[in-house]
Amino acid sequence: MSYHVYYCTMVLYEDNHLLIVNKRNGDLVQGDQTKDKTILDTYKDYIKKRYNKPGAVFLHPVHRLDRPVSGCVILARTSKALTRMNELFRKDEVKKTYHLISYDRAREQEGTIIQYIIKDTTKNRSKLAKKGQANAKKAELSFLLAAAANAKFLYEVHPKTGRSHQIRVQMSSAGSPIIGDLKYGGKKGIDDRIIYLHCTSMTFVHPVRKEEMTVYTLPYKDQIWDEFKGFIKDYVSQFKK
Repeated sequence: MSYHVYYCTMVLYEDNHLLIVNKRNGDLVQGDQTKDKTILDTYKDYIKKRYNKPGAVFLHPVHRLDRPVSGCVILARTSKALTRMNELFRKDEVKKTYHLISYDRAREQEGTIIQYIIKDTTKNRSKLAKKGQANAKKAELSFLLAAAANAKFLYEVHPKTGRSHQIRVQMSSAGSPIIGDLKYGGKKGIDDRIIYLHCTSMTFVHPVRKEEMTVYTLPYKDQIWDEFKGFIKDYVSQFKK
C-alpha cells in the first residue's frame, strides 16, 4: 500500500499505531534548547482534539530529521508500534530514499560510500573518522545522479545506516555538498531555514498489520525544488501502481 500528499501540511498516513507526517524545513521533531514548538507538540494536540482523548497522549518519534531538512517522519502512537518500528530500523529493514540538490557535481555519477563518522555533540556536528577510532560508527549509503538543470544537480540517495548528519557529511565528502548546508560546505540557498535535502519515501512492513507499505511525498513548494519537481514526481509515480 502507498500513501502520499503533495505540497501540503496534512498527515501522510494515520492509523491506531502510526502517524506519519511531511515535515517542513525549519520544524523540530523533538524539543531542543530553543524551546520552540515541535512536531510532537503539534500532533499530540491534533490527536487529543481529533479523538477527544483525556490525559496525556502517547506519541514518540521512531526516527528524526535535522531541523533544516524536510520529508517523511514516522511517529508511533503505541508502545507496541514504537518497539517494533525501532527494531525495523535497527535491522535496516526500512528502505529510505532522499533527494538532495547541490551546485556541485559529485566525482562519480553513482556509487556506494562506506565511511566512519563521529558526532561532536557540543558543536552539533559530525565528522569523518577512521575505523576503530573511539566513538566512530559505520556510515553507509548509495547515491546516483538523477538529473541536472540550471547548473544544479539532483541526487537520489539511499542511506543504509542512520548516523547523525550522515547524508550531509558523506555527500559533501563525495564532492556534492547540499545547497544551504553551510555547516558542511554547501553554498547559500534562498532561505536560511532550508537545506535542500528531503526524505521522499520510506518502505517498511507495518508493525502490527504486517503488510508492506510505502509513504512518499514531494518537497514543499520552493523555487529551487520546483526546478526538479518533474523528476521527483517521476520517482514517486512507481508507488501509485
